[in-house]
Parts: sequence; C-alpha cells; structure tokens
Amino acid sequence: MSLFGRLFADDEELGKKDDDRKQRPTNLHLPAWSARKPAPWRRRRVLYAVLACLALYLFVKNIPVPDHPPVHLRPAYGTSPGHVPTHIFKPLTETSAQKPPRPEKPSDAEKYYYDGPIRFYKLAASLYAISRLRGQLQLNKNVLFAASNLRSASELIPIACEMASWGRNDVHFAVMGRDDLELDEIQSVNGIGDDCKVNWHDARPDFSPWSSDFRMEVSVSAALGHAETFMHPQIVITDDHSREDAFFTNAIRAKAGELGKSVIELPRDAAEKMMWIARLDSGSLAAWQTSYVDILIHAPPRSSGSLLRLLRSIEAADYFGHRRPHLTIELPARIDTPTKQYLENLVWPPVDSSASSHASQVTLRHRIPRRTSTVEEASIRLVESFYPARPANSHVLVLSPQVELSPVYFHFLMYHLLEYKYSSSAPLSTEAKNLMGLSLELPNMHLNESTMFYPPIVRSSSKSSEDSPKEPTPFLWQSPNSNAALYFGDKWVEFHSFLSSRISLDPATIAARPNPISKNYPSWLEYILELMRARGYTLLYPNFRPDDESVATVHYELFHPPEEFSKSKPESDPDTPVPSLDPKETFPTDPKSHHPKHPESTPLTAKLTSLLPNRGFVVPELADLPLLSHQGNELSSNIFSSTTRSFTNEFRRQLGLCAATFKPKVEIMKADDLFCNDNPEARAGRSLADLDSDQPFAASQPPDYNKRAPVVADDDAIRQSEFEAHLSRQAGGKEDAVAKVGVEEEKEERATETKNTAEKSSSEKDAKDTAQNGKAEFKKFLKEAEREKRVKAKDTIIDPEEKQKSVAKDDELEKKTEAEEIPKEKSPGRERGW
Repeated sequence: MSLFGRLFADDEELGKKDDDRKQRPTNLHLPAWSARKPAPWRRRRVLYAVLACLALYLFVKNIPVPDHPPVHLRPAYGTSPGHVPTHIFKPLTETSAQKPPRPEKPSDAEKYYYDGPIRFYKLAASLYAISRLRGQLQLNKNVLFAASNLRSASELIPIACEMASWGRNDVHFAVMGRDDLELDEIQSVNGIGDDCKVNWHDARPDFSPWSSDFRMEVSVSAALGHAETFMHPQIVITDDHSREDAFFTNAIRAKAGELGKSVIELPRDAAEKMMWIARLDSGSLAAWQTSYVDILIHAPPRSSGSLLRLLRSIEAADYFGHRRPHLTIELPARIDTPTKQYLENLVWPPVDSSASSHASQVTLRHRIPRRTSTVEEASIRLVESFYPARPANSHVLVLSPQVELSPVYFHFLMYHLLEYKYSSSAPLSTEAKNLMGLSLELPNMHLNESTMFYPPIVRSSSKSSEDSPKEPTPFLWQSPNSNAALYFGDKWVEFHSFLSSRISLDPATIAARPNPISKNYPSWLEYILELMRARGYTLLYPNFRPDDESVATVHYELFHPPEEFSKSKPESDPDTPVPSLDPKETFPTDPKSHHPKHPESTPLTAKLTSLLPNRGFVVPELADLPLLSHQGNELSSNIFSSTTRSFTNEFRRQLGLCAATFKPKVEIMKADDLFCNDNPEARAGRSLADLDSDQPFAASQPPDYNKRAPVVADDDAIRQSEFEAHLSRQAGGKEDAVAKVGVEEEKEERATETKNTAEKSSSEKDAKDTAQNGKAEFKKFLKEAEREKRVKAKDTIIDPEEKQKSVAKDDELEKKTEAEEIPKEKSPGRERGW
C-alpha cells in the first residue's frame, strides 16, 4: 500500500484491522502509538495570520498623503529671526486632490463650505522666531498690523514699513484672510524689499480658500489669541471695516475686547493723510481708544456769527474714525435767533450710515442774566463747566467763539496728545510731568496786549554752521491760552482745587495787586497763570513759518470783550497827542509803518506732516525744546526751577499766609499746600498791616516784554542782571530832564523831589514804627506771661539745690532774651519784585 493509502485509508479497511487485532491490556506506563489528528485551533491561527497580513497590506497601500509636510515647532537655526522657510510649503492651488470634500446636501454646496478642524501650519515657526522681542512681557514695543485681504494689506503695508523705519516699535504684520498667495508674493506685489524691517506672520488656516465664514471667524480669533501669547501686542491696527471682511472685523473686535487690547481701524487713504501715526511709539498707540477730549465754548453776548463759524468748522473737521468730542456750549443770557435755529438742527455726532443707535453729545448751558458779573463769578462759571470723570484720560479743549479750526485740527491735537502725554518716555521726563496742556494757536502778542511776541527759532541740526538757516520749533511757554488750548484732565482738577482756595482769600489783601493780563482776555487766565508759576507748569505751543497755514485762526473783526470787563471804561492814555485844529492839516500816514495788530492766517487743509518740525522728519523731545518764562524770556531748566521755587515760597508767605517754617505736603491734583487758611498750625499769624509792610506780590509796573534775556547758566548771573536793571531804573529819565531845563529849574526839581522823598519815607517810617511797636508790645506780653509761669513753678520747688539751679537757669534765659532784643543792623540788599 502506498504512503498515501496508508495515511488516508478508507473506513472499511480500518474496521477490518480493528477486528483482526486482539484486544491487549492497556499499559499504564507505555503510551500506545496512534496517528495524531491536527487540532482545530491551529487551523484558525493560520487563518487569522493570513487575514492580518492582508489588512496590513491594504493599510500600507492606502495611507493618505497630507498636502503640507509637518512643521517643526522649534525654530530652525541658521535662519534670520522672523523668517519662515517657504521652500517646505507647497502653494495652495485649486486642485481636486487639495480641496476638502464637499457636503452631500446640495444646499451647502457653496463656494465657502468647509467647517473642519482648524490647523495653522505656518504660524508657529514665525511666532517662535520672535522670542528675542520680549513678547512674554506685558509691556513691550510690539505693534501688530492685521489684514484679511490683499486690498487692505496694500493700504497697511506702507504704514507698517514706515513705522518700522523709525525704530521706536517692533512691528508685526499678520495675514488672516482667504487669499492663497504666499507672503513673499504679497510683499513682491506691494514693492516691499529687504529694507522693510517688519516681522511677517501667515495666520491663515488650512483650506482657507474654501472655509466658511464661521470657520474663518474662529480662525481669526484663535490666531489673535496665539499672537497674544507670544508677543502681547500693545495695539492692533487694521484697515477700515468697510474694506475688511465681515468675519475678520467681528472676530478682531470681540477678541481684542476680551484681551483688553485697543484696535485702531484706519480710515480710507490713511497712507496719505495719517502717516503721522507711524511716528508714535507703542505707549502712545495703546492710549488711542482710552483718551477722551471734551470741547468747552464760552460764548459772550452778541457773538452769533462767530459762534456759528466755529461750530461749522468743528463739524467739517476730519476725525478719522475716532470718537467725536463732547460739546459743552456756555450760552449768554440773550440768545440770538440765528444761534437758536442752528442749535435746534445741530446733530452731534452725525448719524452713522449703519443706522445704529445715536446718543447726542451736546450740552447747552444757559446763563441767568445778572446786573453785574464779577471776576470771581466769571472764573468760577467757566471752570465749573468741566470736571473729568477720569482725570488721567479725559481732557478739555477750551475754544473762543472767534476761532476757526482747520479741518485737520483733530489730527494735530491727537498726535501731540499721544506723543507728549502717553509715550513710553513721558513718566520719566520732568518736562512731561510739568506739561499742563497744548495750544493750537501761535499768539503774536503777549498777554498784556501791548507788546509783540516773537517765537524762538533754532537751527535745523546741532552740527549746522552759524550761517545755516534757522527753523521754527515748538516751544514751552509759561503762559496760558484762552483762544484754543487743550488742558489735561489732571491739571484741570488741580486748577479746581487752586481756584476754590484762591477765591476764599480776603480781597483786601490782593486789592492793590496789578493784573499783567489785558482785559481783552477772560478773568480766569489770571488765576491759572498763578498756578502755572507756582507749580512750574507750561503749555506746548506750535511754531509755524510766516507763509504756513495754521491749525486755529483767530478772527478779530467780530471781537467782543468778556462780560466781566465789557462795562469797564477803557483807560485813557496820557501820551495821546491833542488833535490839531488847523483846517489845512493833511494828516500824513506812511503805509509801510502800518501793520495789523493781530494778523490772521489761513486754516490748514493739507496733511499734518507739513506743519510738524522739519516737515515731520523729526520728533523732538520736550527737554530739547526752548523754555520760556511768562514774560517771554528764554531760560535754562535750572533757572526755571529756581524761579519757580522762589515764586512758590513767596506765594505761600504773602497770599497763602503760611509761616516761613511751614513744610507743606504736596498731593497729586491738589493745591492745598499753597494755602494755610484752614490750617491754623501752619499760619504765620500776621495781620494785614504786616502783609502790606512786606514786598509787593507783583511788580508795580508791567514787565518789559521787549527785553529778551539770554539763557542764563546760574543764579548769580541772573541776580547780577536784575541788580543792574534795578540801578538803571533808579537813575533812568534824569539826563533828559537836565538837558531841557536850566540850572535853577534843576535845583528846584531836586529840592521838590527831596522833599517828597522825605515825606514819603517819614510816613513809611511811621507805619513801620507802629507795626514794630505793636510787635514789641505783643512780645513783651508773652515774655511777662512766661516769666510769671516760671516764678510759680519755682515756688513749688522745696529742695534748695534744685531751686538755686532754677534761678540760675532763669537768669541765663533773661540775658539771652535781652541780647536778642538788641536791634541788628540790616544787611544792605535790594527789593526783588516778582
């Protein structure tokens, strides 16, 4: 039998063999041989192995290949910071292999249909590459530009490159839209080269060309959140909402509000009109939406035409999408019909085209008619018209009705406010701390309205030669302005505190003080000038070329004096010549000698950079600007500080009635340290007679504004110049009199002058003697009371040794008191007026 037959015998043969074979006993130790059958579980194992190999083959065969290779989260060394290697990314093209699968529902089969998970394949590398820019800190120099389409990017890229060229900020630009162009292609299309030092970020998600609006909105919000983690931008700058995609604008506004970031939405043509924004640093830009401006207008009677012209210029100005200022108008007791009709139709701010809810920002205050209006009442009425809720961010723009504003006045105002109030270097600058506000007007007259004012000019650079042309420069002047000036909120609160204490003084103590300010200006200027001199505050004034346009033009053809001075008669000039009675008089006049007292300038209509120093190519620091006293003299910072301390001490002593040993505690936004009316412990305890015997509070005659003093280096030099001026005033005017009169008339004049001087000195001596006698009697009374007190204390002593010591101590004290009562010779000196 073959092997196959033996292995697979049929059942019949197998049965025969079993019948022939005898049954043998089973041996328990030796197993009987039998053919083994394959176990069923081994067959199943083989089957499972075959199926597993088949599944593995099918899995390897059908592995999906991603469109983008994986991006390492760590930055690749050897590349420039902020540069993303573009050779590892494939451009997005609309091929069937790269498109996400469309939904089965026909209604959703639109152009933007994909709602799958969001992945940023290119954002991580650029964010990790900017770690050197200190983005982990909350306060840094990072500024983020963001765009959703190529049209918005073309508007923002020039401004971003200009800002980066100034070197004051670390500028970033993020693309967050649906466009599939690479960053290099976007830069090439806009003509951007290697000189644009901007950090570029591709914040577009995967499958962005086919993503739905909801997916793109979530993508923009997530990308901004990642940017906040890695860079903490101080401000986010976008294009106008009408040019950006709706999903982008909604996501940026919502996420920025959640993160506490400000968003600047630049208007149309911002690259032409608002290039000045590129000169601001991150600290100034961060205060873009937190700074508020209120406009305060005080309209005198019969000023309808001037008021309407001012309101029209305010309405026609460009506010570049910023919040409109709040208007507060102080109306006179009698309102003209044209003014009433105009205010009835005034809608401020203008109604938005989006038909959103509108809230009026106009406040009208109508004055009750009075017979007389005092200086104090008029000052209180204007100052009370504004009080900031947030003094650090709310400011007031005081305007006169005779002013006409330029269409770009708000550009000028916001640029200087953000630059010199909120810049990163402002908290470290003494000049910035002492800056009280900004003036929009360049005056051509001093406050006395009798002397021309000539602003300072400097050379274009420190290395220029003496023959090089000089350029006008902004300057700091310790002189207030009532025509067009912005006052900071914290300084206005301090002015409230100062005025409340100032008007509570006894009028008899200040009745004889001359006012160096003309009555053509409102009365509150006198009080704010005192505060500025006592604190060392200044205003920043612009400086324009003679042929330049201005930001604020003052018209004097419809001028009306303030109400508190409108009923006062003008003072007659004794030097006015008597008119000739000759009928043949020709009244000759030279046209060349006639100049207008207040020349008017044309309001600026061009872009702001034409009025900035050196046409906007320089951002001057406050410490580098000329510093002028209230008289117009240019001083060094040391002399200015010394003069401020002297005025403050004299103000406390004469008007504040503070003792010489009083050491006040200066508090922020308060002026209580200048007055001791409500502080009996700090008062000097002097009477009105003692105050009158001291030096006068102000100069007996208005200061000479024509004499421009040079910059002085120390106190000795200025004291010497003042002493020489004092001697010249004593000897001035006599030589001309001697030349006109004879010897006898000269003797008579000198005798009369000597007699008047003797009478005056005798009267002054009597007044001083009376005051000194009163002081001596009071001191004598105090000494007697002290002596009686010591005698009573001495009687209570029982121990003879202690009693003897007490007597010796009393004798020594009396000798010391007698020695102090001996009058000392007064050292020769001079009176220094204020």
